[in-house]
Parts: sequence; structure tokens; C-alpha cells
Amino acid sequence: MLTRSVLAQASSLVSGMNLVEHDVVRDESEAQALGIRTTPTVVVRSDDGTEVFRAEGVPSLNQVLVALAKAV
Repeated sequence: MLTRSVLAQASSLVSGMNLVEHDVVRDESEAQALGIRTTPTVVVRSDDGTEVFRAEGVPSLNQVLVALAKAV
């Protein structure tokens, strides 16, 4: 829930942010394909799909904002 709060704050500050949440418990194969081993895991990708940031655990708002800036 902390992660959702951080991402909601980031979303309110950054227009056009696309947030996708995956249920890795329900879809274990998707989690493996994405390289997710723990929850929460936050992955930020640029428009071309390149991963620019990954946090295993709860990221800070500053970490997410810097990652979003790198993704642009």
C-alpha cells in the first residue's frame, strides 16, 4: 500500500504517466518474464520499453520522479 501511495503522488505530479499494475501472485509466468522476484517491485520504462529504473521494495517519491525524468 505504501508503494501505491508513492506512485499515486508521482502520478498527480507528472501528467501522462502510464501506471500498470501486475498481479504476480495470480500470473507467476508474467512475473518471471519481467524478472520480478519480490513484491513490491516498481519498474519504470521509457516510451520505447527500455527499463530505466527498478526498485525492489518501496521507492521514495524522489526516486520515482527522477526515474520518470530519465524515461522521457
